[in-house]
Amino acid sequence: MTATLIHSVELVSDGRRSSDAWVLFDGGTVREIGTGGSWRRTADPGGTEVLDGTGLILTPGFIDLHMHGGGGRSNEDGAAAIRASLAAHRAHGTTRAVLSFVSDRPAALLPRLAEVAELVGTDPSVLGSHLEGPFLSEQYRGAHDPALLTHPAAHDLDALLEAAQGTLRQVTLAPELPGSAAAIPRLVDAGTAVAVGHTSADYETARDAFAAGASILTHTFNAMPPLHHREPGPIGAAFAVPHVTLELINDGLHVHPALARLLFTQAPGRVALITDAMAAACSHDGDYVLGSLAVTVRDGVARLRAAGTIAGSTLTLDAALRQSVAACGVELADAVLALTATPAAAIGRSGDLGSLRPGFAADAVLLDRDLTVRRVWLAGRSSG
Repeated sequence: MTATLIHSVELVSDGRRSSDAWVLFDGGTVREIGTGGSWRRTADPGGTEVLDGTGLILTPGFIDLHMHGGGGRSNEDGAAAIRASLAAHRAHGTTRAVLSFVSDRPAALLPRLAEVAELVGTDPSVLGSHLEGPFLSEQYRGAHDPALLTHPAAHDLDALLEAAQGTLRQVTLAPELPGSAAAIPRLVDAGTAVAVGHTSADYETARDAFAAGASILTHTFNAMPPLHHREPGPIGAAFAVPHVTLELINDGLHVHPALARLLFTQAPGRVALITDAMAAACSHDGDYVLGSLAVTVRDGVARLRAAGTIAGSTLTLDAALRQSVAACGVELADAVLALTATPAAAIGRSGDLGSLRPGFAADAVLLDRDLTVRRVWLAGRSSG
């Protein structure tokens, strides 16, 4: 693998901005970083690709904790579809993703988890699985088939964890459901992050779930009781608990810009920008299927054909970055943190992903000043 050196660039990593910076990738990791003209002593003229980044921005690769598909393909469609979806999102800066599955019967989820476990071993862009259901509230089910919702039972959790072989990164559940109190520590002990979401939980119930080890709030503000001045609900509980990461679909549709900005202000360093993208992301308007439900996409908005409920998104993470900075007024370093180090930490990968410090994976995105993706690297290999 040829080493790559990018110099004279603005480096945005770990919540900081550094001008006239340079970064050297070698062997799939970051070997060295610096500023000014010191890059000249590190570049091997015969074996290093040298790129002039004047006027450009370099960030760590984007990490999506919550993605159902893209490029016209859904994660439920199998390995080839997953690879096509990941490639479509990579063109928009996403270098690694947790693959999300909508609600289904636990037995039907087992082969999907096993397939993702195999992909984790062969495809570095696959971080593992996320089960967004079936342990959800019917009242706040969103775009999930009510016939498939169920309570978390010990035998189902054991089977799901066994099928995933240590690659089940996240499970969204409603903590008010019977069995959830026992499910949360069982999943956490197995190394799976538990997310509170699609829930009718009040403040106290959500606080208890977080105290028991739940550590993520699934797409904050969506599919849960609103933040109310006398009933703060799960959003207020997440604000109050420092270890909780708050997911945000920042496409200008799911959450008003004023509330998106409030999230960054109220929970600094704890916001993870996600896409919750379904198959139509990086694709076109038309008719699709999300799990077992028919979806129609018009003007980039996905809705259930029968009920009109919003059904995921067609968002990409570079668009979420632009929305955060331009429409919400979030500082660039904070918005990049929400795409990189924060999601990496949420799934226990803060030691090797989400930063461009030496020793970390050489995952990077080169952007112009309009925050449009110019080039992407995954483990030091360029895909653009």
